[in-house]
Formats: sequence, C-alpha cells, structure tokens
Amino acid sequence: MAGTLALVLSVVASVLGGVLRERALLPWALLALVAAADLMLSRSRRKQVTFALVPEIFIGETADLKLEVANAPDGMRGRLDWPEGVSGPGAFPFEAGEGGAARAKVSCRAVRRGVWSFDRLWLSWSSRLKLFEFVPRLSVGASVRVVPNIRLVQSGAITTTVASTLYGVKENRVIGEGSEFHQLRDFVQGMDVKTIDWKRSARRRALVAKELRAERNHHVVVALDTGFLMREEIMGLPKIDHAVTAALATAWAAIIGGDLVSCYAYDIQPRIFVAPQAGRAAFARLRSLMADLTYVGRETNHMLALSELNARTPKRSLIIIFTDFVDTTSAELLIENIGILARRHVLIFVTLRDPETEDLAEAAPQTLNGVATLVAASQSIAERRLVHERLARLGVTVVNARPDQVTARLISAYLDIKAREVI
Repeated sequence: MAGTLALVLSVVASVLGGVLRERALLPWALLALVAAADLMLSRSRRKQVTFALVPEIFIGETADLKLEVANAPDGMRGRLDWPEGVSGPGAFPFEAGEGGAARAKVSCRAVRRGVWSFDRLWLSWSSRLKLFEFVPRLSVGASVRVVPNIRLVQSGAITTTVASTLYGVKENRVIGEGSEFHQLRDFVQGMDVKTIDWKRSARRRALVAKELRAERNHHVVVALDTGFLMREEIMGLPKIDHAVTAALATAWAAIIGGDLVSCYAYDIQPRIFVAPQAGRAAFARLRSLMADLTYVGRETNHMLALSELNARTPKRSLIIIFTDFVDTTSAELLIENIGILARRHVLIFVTLRDPETEDLAEAAPQTLNGVATLVAASQSIAERRLVHERLARLGVTVVNARPDQVTARLISAYLDIKAREVI
C-alpha cells in the first residue's frame, strides 16, 4: 500500500512538472526511511520451537499437537508441512504467552500407519508498521508413530463381553457343556445317560459319568488381504486399516476365549504367517506385525494365497478372511478357493460396506449424470450381494458391515460359532 502511494505521488509530480518534477523521488526516499525504521522496530531474536505430542496415536483418532515458539511477536501464525500419515489444518494462530513466548494447540488426525516426521514449521507475522511480512522456516525434528487402533481392547469392553458370554460370572459354568473332557464323577439320578462311561463303569462296578466342558484351544486364523483394493478409503481411512482394527479386536476376543490365534497376510503372494499362539504375548506380537503391514499397489492373487493358507493349517480352524472384490467376475476365483477352504475349516468372510455408495444408490437423481451414478451404485451393491449369497450357500459366515459396525458384528459371529461348537 505504501509503495503504491509513493508511486502515485511520483507520477503526479512528474506529470505536473516544474519544481514538483525535481521532487518526484522524495516519496521513495521517505518510503525507504520508513521501511528502514520498520525493520529496526521489528527486529527480533532468533526463533526456537518446542514440539509436544504423544509418541503414539491410534489410527483414525485425533491428538493435540502443542507448539511453543520463543521470542515471538504478536499476531504470529504458523503452518506445518504435514506428513502423509497425519492430517491437520492448513494454518493456525499462536496465542501470546509469558516471557515473550507464543503457544498454539493444533488438533491433528492419524490417517496412515507408520512413523511420520514433522520436518518444517513455517511462521508468518507482519512488521510493526505493516510494511513487511516475515515468513521464516524452522526445523522441528519431531516424529510420531501411528499404530493400529486397539481402543476397544484397552477399554476392557471386549474382555467383559467375551468373559460374560462364554463363562458367565464364574468359569465353572461351562462345565457340562461342550466337547472337551473335564473329569469323571459318579452317575446320579437326573444326569444324561449319554454321559455314562461304560468301560470305566464296568471296571468299578458302578456307574461313572464323563463331565465335559467347552473346548478352549481352537485355532483362529486372521487372514488379511493387503492388495490394492484394500487401499481404497472409506470414512476417511483405507479399508486395510479398518480391517486391522477389527482383526486385532477379534484376536483379543479369541485369546480371552482361550483360543490360539494366528495371523496371515497376503497380496500377490503370501507375506506373513504366524503359527497359532495363546496368551497376551501372542496379541502383542500380532499387533506389532499388523502395525508394519505396508500399503501396496499390487493385485491380490487369491488362488495362490488361499491355497497356501489351506496347506499351512492342517487342523480344523476358524479362518477369518478380510478382503474385497469389485464384481462377480473378479470374485470367481475367490469364491472357488474359499469353497475349498470351507470343506475343512469354519470360515468368516468379512467385507466393508461403503456408506457413500449406499447413499448414491438411495438418492433421487436430478440429472442424467445422476441417473448413471444411481445405476452404477445399485449394480455394484447388487453384485456384492450375489457374491455374499453364494458364499453363504457354501456354509461361510458372511459379515458385511460399515467400518464403525464391523468389529461388533465380527465378535458376535465369533461368539456364536463358539457357542454352537462347530469348530
């Protein structure tokens, strides 16, 4: 603004001529003096930034990033170069604090797993006389790790649900049900005749009955498709991250249920296989492995991956498959190989429903483009339904739910399979 005014005054003086023409450079001289004074008044010491953020963030959750800049002027604003795995606002204000420091609290959201570095912070403020805008760049040198979301596990909700469903208030309530031998006891009136052990009764010359309890050492395999279709974003996160969250929650439920949990990850070829293990140490290992799953751009080879899984799991197991498909044609090999697995194992097939696609299929079209979008969305939903129906006819339990509902649906399906003793 000041430069524009100086330019106008110089042009007017030059046009009018005479004595004024000789003084046409005077506005620029005055502007130079004012600018020099502005720089002197706005001079400040070197800026230093302090960065405070939790070392780990669960994916899909937000955390407060706290910044403090020493020797800060009034009205300062900041902008971070956000890494790929963390999103935040474009610019944010600083508030004046004590001792000449300025503070800002910025809410950021974790959107990709991995270790992400914050390299640069850009600051901006105006000089005292508003003639200059200072935009220095500071090195931050901080990082944060984005990990799979196990909030439900930490809260104890899954532990309470599984324990109360399978065992009730006391664990001995499972005695008398299931298929695993517990102990022998004298047969008394009112007991089921089918529980009598006739050989031992003959040796003792008195009726002896077998007491059974629910089996607690089933094998549960969590199989994760990490191919390019699982990179598609739903509700702000890739499908693979929603799958990892549900997989870890179900793995924890299985561990609480007394089962052994295994992990299998694949895309164009098998990537990870962890033998079935029990206990909290097994869950910690699964969490670490799933945190390191990469976002790949390769197409999934279901035939190779599921054949390999079938060969690695000779014992009858509960296999939970997290995957995705485009249409009935691309799902043919998937269905065929799942049918082979279903002959020996109990299968849960998990896919994620896209709320945006469902909204498009339900919205009334207003234009020809809207009609085309409606038809495409409806066809996609119909083809996915056909695939799910074919899998259900093969005896596969299908869980097709929104990302925010899939964990509850999956744990419910696991508990139902445990209750029916079909593994």
